[in-house]
Amino acid sequence: MSMLELVDTASGPFQNSPVTQEEGAAMFRAAMTLFGKWGITDEQAAILTDMPVRTYRRWKAEGPGRMSRDGLARLSNLMGIHKALRLIFQEPQRGYSWVKANNTAFEGASALDVMLGGELTDLMRVRRYLDAERGGW
Repeated sequence: MSMLELVDTASGPFQNSPVTQEEGAAMFRAAMTLFGKWGITDEQAAILTDMPVRTYRRWKAEGPGRMSRDGLARLSNLMGIHKALRLIFQEPQRGYSWVKANNTAFEGASALDVMLGGELTDLMRVRRYLDAERGGW
């Protein structure tokens, strides 16, 4: 089981527990792997994590620094999106490709387009959609 499959702090028994910096660091590392699978640029990854590109690249090279609650929430939602896609699609590549595919649920935009709006609520919108599609919370 990969780190991407192990990390999900936004559901389950730990839903209301604060996420530690160590857990945040693990989610950041998992998100970097996920961004590679999605085939997105450092500039796009910086938008998703709400940090300057220079900071994202430094964290990518050296490991993450201290994360804000918003940053932790963003990472948690990204992990939730990944989890939902793994539950919906038996073939992982289909889930990775889905992120960039046009979708009528998002008025013809892709999930990535929605998430690149840059707000935490944009990530939450995609996650809520996927959770509803899989019948989960």
